[in-house]
Amino acid sequence: MTSATANGAPYHVPPEPSRWPSIVLAAAVHAGLLAFLYIGVSWQNTTPVQVEAEVWDMKTQSAAPPPPPPPEVIEPAPVPVPQPVPVPVPKVVQQPPPKVEEPVAPKAPDIALEREKRKAEKRKELEEEKKLEEQKLAKEMKAKQLADKKAQELADKKEQELADKKAEQKEQELAKKLEEKKLAEKLKAEKMAKAKEEAASEKRRAAELSRMMAGAGTSGEAAKSTASRVDTSYLAAINSKIKSSTSYAGSTAVPGKPEVVFKIEQLPSGEIISVRLTKSSGIPAFDDAVEKGILKSSPLPKNKNGTVLRTLEIAFAMKDLK
Repeated sequence: MTSATANGAPYHVPPEPSRWPSIVLAAAVHAGLLAFLYIGVSWQNTTPVQVEAEVWDMKTQSAAPPPPPPPEVIEPAPVPVPQPVPVPVPKVVQQPPPKVEEPVAPKAPDIALEREKRKAEKRKELEEEKKLEEQKLAKEMKAKQLADKKAQELADKKEQELADKKAEQKEQELAKKLEEKKLAEKLKAEKMAKAKEEAASEKRRAAELSRMMAGAGTSGEAAKSTASRVDTSYLAAINSKIKSSTSYAGSTAVPGKPEVVFKIEQLPSGEIISVRLTKSSGIPAFDDAVEKGILKSSPLPKNKNGTVLRTLEIAFAMKDLK
């Protein structure tokens, strides 16, 4: 069955293109190659130059034979260049013009469909706005919860620190009270030990005094009888020695007339065996200074007749140390 074209004309098979152009082109290429080879060979082949040299040998007197003639160079025959064959022009078959389709007029838009589309877009926008608002509220709620949690943690931390501080202060106060109690007990024990030691010392002194009185015999009675007649120079000598041995570092510019009284017991040799405070001046430092001065003054000076007062009271005013 014969096929037809778009315009109704019968279909013709296009003729096969000729092979002569390709044959001519191949022949031309081979001819050019042969010409190139010929030119290259003839350019490199040159006739050698003949050089004659005579070699003389002192032993041989005959001349050298002549050199052989150079070989003849045979030049190749030139290759004929073939003439180009004209290439036939192929016949161009004119194609029929394409069929132009008429544009289809657009249909009128569907009003109901457009309305539904706009409603759907509006609903989508509202849903997105609602979703964004919910996300914003959730974010604000989360931030508020986090802030409340931090504030609660800070309050708990401050409360714990305050409780720890109070507990530490309480422990310190308890330790201080315990330390004060221990110190008071220690002072009390030391005071009791000192009182016991003073009582024992007083007892030893009394025993020593009794022993010495018993050994002294009538001389002790004489001393007692002379004690009623006190020599003012004797007391002045005792006061002078005690004053020279007393060193008070405090200020003597004190209002009033502070005075301290000590009761002194001594041996017949003038050595002091006990010193007891009977009246304080109200200034402990001054009392201690006078007591130390009395102890440093042992033995005390004797009376003109060589006797001493076994017991005497010495009063010292602060103005006496000036």
